[in-house]
Amino acid sequence: MRAFKGCGTALVTPFKSDEGVAAHVDYEAFAATVDWQVATGMDFLVPLGTTGETPTLSDSEKLQVLEVCRRHAAGLPVVAGVGSNSIAGTAANMRLLQDADAFLVVVPFYNKPPQRGLYEYFKAVAALTPKPVILYNVPGRTGTNLEADTTLALARDIPNIVGIKEASGKFEQIKAILDGRPEDFCVLSGNDEDTLSLMKEGADGVISVASNVFPSAMADFVHALQDGRYSEAEGMDRQLQPLFKALFVEPNPIPAKAAMAQLGLMENSLRLPLVKASEATEQLLKETLKDLF
Repeated sequence: MRAFKGCGTALVTPFKSDEGVAAHVDYEAFAATVDWQVATGMDFLVPLGTTGETPTLSDSEKLQVLEVCRRHAAGLPVVAGVGSNSIAGTAANMRLLQDADAFLVVVPFYNKPPQRGLYEYFKAVAALTPKPVILYNVPGRTGTNLEADTTLALARDIPNIVGIKEASGKFEQIKAILDGRPEDFCVLSGNDEDTLSLMKEGADGVISVASNVFPSAMADFVHALQDGRYSEAEGMDRQLQPLFKALFVEPNPIPAKAAMAQLGLMENSLRLPLVKASEATEQLLKETLKDLF
C-alpha cells in the first residue's frame, strides 16, 4: 500500500512585517492555516519546503513551525522538507525535525551531481532514518534532473524511499516512473497544473501550492480523480487552471502569499531575496480569486 496519496499542501510560512521587512514568523496565522487545511479535507501536510521559504528560516523557527503544524494537524501525516546540498546539512535537518512523520528530500542544488552521485546521496540519506523518505525532483530550481532510471533504482533498492514529488514537467520521464515503479512506491505531482494528466496515468496525488489558497476545491478535485470521476475532475481542472497559472507568474511563493493576503489569511510579507508581487500580479490574482470565490 502506498504511504502517501491524495492532496497534500506545500504550506506557506506566514511572516509579520516590521517596517517593511519580514521579521518574525506569524505562528498564530500559521496555526490557523493548518486548521483550515484540516477542516477542508486535506490528506497530508508539507511544511518547510520551497513554498515555506525554508532557506530563510533559522533552526529554531523550523522547529517551531513543525511543532505548530503537528499540534494542529489533527492526525494528518506531516512531511517535513529537510533537503540541503550536502549530506551533513540534510542529516542536521533530519535530526532537528525528527518528530515529522516523513521527510521530503530535494535533489541537491548548485552542486550539479551526476546520476550515480544522486543515487549514493539518497541512499545515504535514507540510511539516516527509519522513517519514510520522499524524493523531490525540481530541476528548474536545483539545476539537476533526477532521471527515471535513478528514481526507479532507488525505489527498488531502498525500502524507506517510498515516493517522489515530481516537478520536472517531463511527462515521458514521469510516465516511465509510473510504468516501472514497485507497487508500494507513490508518485505525486509537484505541479498543480499537471495533476489531472498525471493522475489519469496513475499518479497518486499532488503536493499542491494552490491548496494554500483554495484547499476545499483542490481536495475535491484530487479525490474525484482518485475515485475515477474523470469527467467531473476535468470540469474542476478547467475552473482551477487560471489559479494554477496565476500562482506561478512570479516565483513561488510570491503570488501565493499575495493571494492569501487578499483573502485575509495573513500579511503579504516575505523575506529577502523574495519580494512582494507586482501590481500586475496583484490585479491578476484579484480577478482570478473573484471568479473562483
